[in-house]
Amino acid sequence: MCKFKKFLLKFCGIFIGLNALLFVVFFFDLDGKLLFKVVEPFLKNHYDNMERKDPLKNPYDIDKFPKYD
Repeated sequence: MCKFKKFLLKFCGIFIGLNALLFVVFFFDLDGKLLFKVVEPFLKNHYDNMERKDPLKNPYDIDKFPKYD
């Protein structure tokens, strides 16, 4: 029974610590700050530097229609 009590106390301690950690993340909006300050600039830098096709340089032919298969 002593081992079970030790296990239960460890489990409760870990659970309470994890719950406190998640509360701190929620209370200070740390996940939103991480997304805003780290992830968003990385994605902007990545996608703004992509090479894109300019749709204005395509010839416009009024008599030609695309092939619909």
